[in-house]
Amino acid sequence: MRTYIGGHQAVSTNDFIELALGTPVELWLGEEGETEEERAARLDAARDILTESPGLPDAVTRVVAEVIEAHAPELFNVVPLPGTGKRRRPSRKGAAA
Repeated sequence: MRTYIGGHQAVSTNDFIELALGTPVELWLGEEGETEEERAARLDAARDILTESPGLPDAVTRVVAEVIEAHAPELFNVVPLPGTGKRRRPSRKGAAA
């Protein structure tokens, strides 16, 4: 199944996020090995985008909530712990010694 957002095909998870938000993920998360100057420029650009698009934080929150809901089992790898269920008391029925 193919996913299109605004006429553009989302091939990967990052494509989907970028198309849904209208900005590249790296703008918000940074890139490995970036210099302090690159980081400052990236954060400055991010601030400008937030100023121009005040609804963006709500959109980001909505997308993150949808991703968490869709992938919760894989994200949290929740498995029941052994021995956490109800314990039964031994039966006291029968003859007393």
